[in-house]
Amino acid sequence: MKKTRKGGTEKPRALSLAETGRWLWTQLTSMRTALVLLFLLALAAIPGAMVPQKSISPARVLEFKTANPDLAKVYESLSLFNVYTSPWFSAVYLLLFISLIGCILPRVRVYFKAVRAEPPATPRRLDRLPESTTSSTTRSAEEALTAAATLLKSRHFRVVRRGDSVAAERGYLREFGNLLFHVSMVVLLIGVAWTNLFGYKGTSIVVTGQGFSNNITQYDDFTGGGLFSPRNLPPFSLSLDDFVVRFETGPVQTGAARQFTAHLTVTDAPGATPHKEVLEVNSPVQVGGTQIHLSSHGYAPIVSVTDGNGNVAFNGPVVFLPQDGNFTSTGAIKALDARPEVLAFQGFFLPTATVDQRGPHSLFPDALVPELFLNAWTSPPGPETGKPQSVYSLDTTGMTQIKTAEGTPLAVKLKQGDYVDLPDGRGRLTFVGWQRWAQLQMSSSPGLGLTVGSVGAAIVGLMLSLFIRPRRLWARAVEGEDGRTLVEVGGLDRADARTGLDDDVAAVVAVMDDGATPSSEGDE
Repeated sequence: MKKTRKGGTEKPRALSLAETGRWLWTQLTSMRTALVLLFLLALAAIPGAMVPQKSISPARVLEFKTANPDLAKVYESLSLFNVYTSPWFSAVYLLLFISLIGCILPRVRVYFKAVRAEPPATPRRLDRLPESTTSSTTRSAEEALTAAATLLKSRHFRVVRRGDSVAAERGYLREFGNLLFHVSMVVLLIGVAWTNLFGYKGTSIVVTGQGFSNNITQYDDFTGGGLFSPRNLPPFSLSLDDFVVRFETGPVQTGAARQFTAHLTVTDAPGATPHKEVLEVNSPVQVGGTQIHLSSHGYAPIVSVTDGNGNVAFNGPVVFLPQDGNFTSTGAIKALDARPEVLAFQGFFLPTATVDQRGPHSLFPDALVPELFLNAWTSPPGPETGKPQSVYSLDTTGMTQIKTAEGTPLAVKLKQGDYVDLPDGRGRLTFVGWQRWAQLQMSSSPGLGLTVGSVGAAIVGLMLSLFIRPRRLWARAVEGEDGRTLVEVGGLDRADARTGLDDDVAAVVAVMDDGATPSSEGDE
């Protein structure tokens, strides 16, 4: 409160709208605010690492909601299942983006002015600088200053000659490194936002001999960015011609994976010429802006189901999902077109089968002794509801388990080529053979190049700002009446580290006085 002449107080004037805006902009674009926002962004990302995310694993989100229904409601209201697209995370992200830009623009303007400016004038008292030295020489002032300028230019200083002195400066790359680092952070944010908004990722299981078309209906699971449209999917297609798998059979690391190689035929667009590609675990295939990765594999037993009317109701491979390292796999076979009753089977496919006290399981991941172990179910035909069902498991609600004549549940054990006739003339199940399947992950990260490039540029900028030492040196030479020339050299580091400043000053003195022993003055 201000005091008036009459002893009263005067209330401070309220800020105008423009002044309030300038104050808010100053606070937002301060380095302190940028650091606080960066900390908040890191803090806000923690729930994204601890809570399953819909964009990464929709199945885990569903499992979490089923196991924790009450907690899931709270998480849903706080957008914890979509942390990186939530309003509060986006707000911090955008504020940090604006803060960085506001920090950078004034510094860029100042930097370019400094780059174009000449080194500052020589101080009148060089002996007051952090490092200074005087000496005298028989050389003329002109010769001494010329020698100093030549040496400083050879050491990458910018040199200006003014009367009886030389001014030199170097280290502009330090501030350039600072700016490069901050600009790279902005570009990094742009790259991450570009990928999150327009990128996509999905997986699809493809059986050997079958194909995949890059259409939204072909994916087993799919997530796209906030501004992604399925219409933007590149129209490529591929077929899985062969899938080569090799496991270790020696006494050391038995069963360890040694080779996974998928041989593909890829067509980049309708009407384009197909081309062969080899896909391995750490060697993705690039199709335009989409990367194809090999993420998993397993077995698909080939079965044939004949219904009670004698018609083939199902014939082909069925994907079974591995449950352990030896590829004990579970799955379901559904013959929905079987008549007069719908037939379904669920159980195990064992690539190297055995049965012991643990029950049926596989001893080795390769298909050395492949067998099918199944139970059978039936139900009357029902209307199509359009409700989606998992192709990897069987919902037995409303179904009746098929039993033997003794009243025990029918347990089917089939080797390759075997078949079993179902009781009461319900049909026949034949284990024809098996094929391998590969799970392919298709992903597009349009901002990845920008992100990786910005990280590299940020590292370069950080190294420049850490290792470049901005330094100023001044040298003065004045001829005395006794015929000798008085030489003065002083230096100033514009950073905290003064390593090498005394060496630079001594070198300039030495070249100016042509070998005379210099004397040191000033603070060390």
